[in-house]
Amino acid sequence: MSISSNTPNLLLALSQSLADTVERVEGAVVSVNAGRRFSPSGIHWRNGIIVTSDESLQNNEDITITVRGGRNLAAKLLGRDATTDVAVFQIENPDIPVASIGDATTLKVGHLVLGMARGREGDIKAAMGTISVLQGAWKSMSGGNIDQFIRPDITLYPGFAGGPLVDANGDVVGMNTSGRRATALTIPSSTVNRVVEQLVAKGRIARGYLGVGMQPVRLPKNLQTVLNLTGDGGVIVINVEPNAPAEQAGILLGDILITFDGARVQDTNDILGYLNQGQSVNQAVSVQVVRGGELVNLTVTVGERPF
Repeated sequence: MSISSNTPNLLLALSQSLADTVERVEGAVVSVNAGRRFSPSGIHWRNGIIVTSDESLQNNEDITITVRGGRNLAAKLLGRDATTDVAVFQIENPDIPVASIGDATTLKVGHLVLGMARGREGDIKAAMGTISVLQGAWKSMSGGNIDQFIRPDITLYPGFAGGPLVDANGDVVGMNTSGRRATALTIPSSTVNRVVEQLVAKGRIARGYLGVGMQPVRLPKNLQTVLNLTGDGGVIVINVEPNAPAEQAGILLGDILITFDGARVQDTNDILGYLNQGQSVNQAVSVQVVRGGELVNLTVTVGERPF
């Protein structure tokens, strides 16, 4: 069997294309010097705004950013969100390129991607792989809402956490971090954008607040039948704080929440997941409760959790 004479040219073209992509993106990749032996990388996400992996930071103070050419720039912490693993810093008078942010929803399993990083001395690094797993929205172990589950088949060498995942167009579609057993995970660009918006504006992530204590309960079958309910789950209110949003909405001790914002409630995580989204604050939400064996419809305006 003969090998086509075009094959070496195709491989060379692919190789050159990957190198060109690294050159286009690398100016926006930085090293975040945070007191660890292996500094995480970061991304110049917006003009003057650097994002990196929160779990890779050892401290908040005396952070410097190493950019292309090995120059060090002072950085100011704007905020951290451990639930999504995003930390945001600001640099003054940036003279480095801003990353071209892409849309992670355009990815498909099998797409070629690059993980990139910058060393503390200013050297650029890259690792190639494919998208191995794509799934829907998920919740981190610390309760953060992540818009999309992305697992790239790349090796996260020391210093790669906090760096970008780059698609074939040269767009940054997310920030890489470590999953279980040191596997690579990517926080999609839409999630990073949402967190950056809030940390830049407030320095923290706004969390929804109802002012109730809750615990899951199971509804007896006869009550499910009488009320025509699907599923036996619910959340019983065991405490109501004075003047809190729940009390103002008319929620009472002993009420069993069965729907929240139109979705069926099975346990407390269903409600907490909604409240942990910053956009839930100040939203009027429809709530359906079982009270005295009957269904009661209420509307609660979500507050902001006190800090």
